Amino acid sequence: MNTPPTAVAERREAPSIGMVSLGCPKALTDSELILTRLSAEGYRTSKTFEGADLVIVNTCGFIDDAVRESLDTIGEALAENGRVIVTGCLGAKSGDAGGNLVQQMHPSVLAVTGPHATQEVMDAVHLNLPKPHDPFVDLVPQPFGIAGIKLTPRHYAYLKISEGCNHRCTFCIIPSMRGDLVSRPVGDVLAEAKALFEGGVKELLVISQDTSAYGVDVKYRTGFWDGKPVKTRMLELVRTLGEIAAPYGAWVRLHYVYPYPSVDEVIPLMASGQVLPYLDVPLQHSHPDVLKRMKRPASGEKNLERLSRWREACPELVIRSTFIAGFPGETEAEFEHLLDFVREAGIDRAGCFAYSPVAGAAANEIPGMLPEAEREARRARFMEVAEAVSIAKLRRRVGATMQVLVDSAPGLGRKGGVGRSYADAPEIDGLVRLLPPEKISKTLKVGEFTRARIVGTEGHDLVAVPV
Repeated sequence: MNTPPTAVAERREAPSIGMVSLGCPKALTDSELILTRLSAEGYRTSKTFEGADLVIVNTCGFIDDAVRESLDTIGEALAENGRVIVTGCLGAKSGDAGGNLVQQMHPSVLAVTGPHATQEVMDAVHLNLPKPHDPFVDLVPQPFGIAGIKLTPRHYAYLKISEGCNHRCTFCIIPSMRGDLVSRPVGDVLAEAKALFEGGVKELLVISQDTSAYGVDVKYRTGFWDGKPVKTRMLELVRTLGEIAAPYGAWVRLHYVYPYPSVDEVIPLMASGQVLPYLDVPLQHSHPDVLKRMKRPASGEKNLERLSRWREACPELVIRSTFIAGFPGETEAEFEHLLDFVREAGIDRAGCFAYSPVAGAAANEIPGMLPEAEREARRARFMEVAEAVSIAKLRRRVGATMQVLVDSAPGLGRKGGVGRSYADAPEIDGLVRLLPPEKISKTLKVGEFTRARIVGTEGHDLVAVPV
């Protein structure tokens, strides 16, 4: 018997959720996990605050500028939507009165959680925006399978291998927000990597708070991948990632690598082409006394020696690093030591922050806080030296032919495009500006590789002709 039209229930449209992800790539992977869970339960996503039934703001609370940006974004979401859940590092910070900072500044938010709190966020969503079960949309497979939803362009993705950090650097409050090191099971990490490559990812960016320490918390116990034993350790993880990436012709790039002696074992994998000869090493300073005040795990002299040995073993190695200028007690001589280090070490890509007195950081109690103007002046002096080193190294590439991953190619790249070489991580390093191909038949496609001949430089970028 046919059901009368009047008896047919109109399917209710699933609620929609807007999301803003602020801060570092590690926060981005937290946002991706939340969105994956929401999608699996049938929630829709909204690209605007106004069009959403609820908004989630994933915040950053590391430095004062990030705190201001996060609080402003929460305020904007409240003004335009009114129903806001806050998560992330700022959610774990206390205010001046001792209570939760976000709730003090924005008491009308629906809920506040700390970072890496997917289940708490889902509980808050369920409480404030219940979703009726719909078997037609629940558990719809995503393009990346078990890797879930990604907020990056389809051809690259971040792979977070651990959470938290065992260091207690005096300028940093991340351990107080994200806790001690907790390594993901190696089998889970490798399974996610495989799913990402199968989904079309051509560049995998390995991230954590301390990639070199992967597995320390579980005493490098043996896990399993594809029926084979694999140690929960950086060397074995990186080697296996390279093996998984090879059939797809994909890149593996390492970030947040502390310069421990154990990293020496990874350099041959870069020299042989199994993973990219690129290391993001957060050195922060070079002078032993400053590093001691920072409570960093390595001395400046050892860092210089180690970088030299790495380059001997892998001449193509590119080093990216970040530094702090104007740390409390930093003398002019110590700062000059840092400038000399950048020149001698030949840091390929460098970023620098003027020291910012983050609330709760032990460094704030160190005598000798420099005036803000002096901190900013030293940052500017540092960047002038770092940029000169970087540009000189870029100019040496003119005439070389490099593999370039295409990020943008309007009109199939017939008028050129934009890409990156192995020396350029997305968003933080330079670009390769691709000129129109010399051959009319040559086309470019986003997410694919092309060979390109370097013909010049523009600031931090290379200029190249696809061949």
